[in-house]
Amino acid sequence: MQSALPHPRFIRSVATAAAALLALSVAGCTKAPEPVPDVRIAAVGDMNGVRTYEPDSASGLNGAAITRLVENNEIDAFLGLGDFQYDTPSCDDYVKYWTRLWGGTMPKLYWVSAPNHDWQPGRNEDLDNFMNGECPGSTAKAAINQERGFIENGEPYSKDFRNWHFAFLSSAHWRYNPTKARELTTWLDNDLAAAQAAGKHLAVVYHEPYFTSNTDEHERAADHKPWIDVMWKYRVRLTLSGSQHNYERSCPVNNADRCVSDGMTAFQVSTGGIGLRPFTNSPTYILKRFSDTHGFLRLTLHDDGSFDWNFVPTSGPSTDSGTRSAPK
Repeated sequence: MQSALPHPRFIRSVATAAAALLALSVAGCTKAPEPVPDVRIAAVGDMNGVRTYEPDSASGLNGAAITRLVENNEIDAFLGLGDFQYDTPSCDDYVKYWTRLWGGTMPKLYWVSAPNHDWQPGRNEDLDNFMNGECPGSTAKAAINQERGFIENGEPYSKDFRNWHFAFLSSAHWRYNPTKARELTTWLDNDLAAAQAAGKHLAVVYHEPYFTSNTDEHERAADHKPWIDVMWKYRVRLTLSGSQHNYERSCPVNNADRCVSDGMTAFQVSTGGIGLRPFTNSPTYILKRFSDTHGFLRLTLHDDGSFDWNFVPTSGPSTDSGTRSAPK
């Protein structure tokens, strides 16, 4: 007796159901993409006074707080915004004083040299040697030197932290060698163009601020305008500077001092431990400032270009915190 074969429509129905079950099974086994970790940064400049080594000094409290973040792996980078050791330091000063209070930050340190207190050609030229572990009594290397080797005072470099790209520039060139500073404008243009093409969010670190209030000692670094024009061209998201001995945060600002949605948020963080200075004018682009508190800035940078900030006071009452949303 001949067996009846299943109807073709039945066969197609079974095959369709099997395919659907297989798809569900595969989908159930497929892991969702892992979120990209945030970039966690601490930053401050103008750190250590002349022959300062006391742990309970403003410098000591700041250095200890950031060192704890490094040791506990709570930050990915410490950005040293220039003026590490006052007044005109040599190897001996970095080793005897700065290292005592700030040496624990070296494993995460990315640095820029500032004019005068870090580097003035022919006067004090040891910061680059110190950061590369070449000063007698100190063999520790800054994080960027561990990665790149010797970096000469004033030599620009850039570094990617996940989806964020940071360019590091020395303001000293505008004071000592403006021709070189203008050449670095071309370097910055090329560097930011390549990073933007790669889809990175952009940030720039330099010591003497352009977006800043005046003090009795310093006005804005107006000669830096060519760098600012390049930053605006590529819509840099944030900048970090020091020098003024106080704290400031701008609105998202363009190269014409106007608050605009796609401007750069300029942080000026020179509260590392040196005596603080009051402000003598009030630029409209500055949204938050104070000159009564030592501390440092923490940034949390997200993969989509948004970021959070929090000024951490270590001696004094003031702070600042907030969030900037992702670019549209």
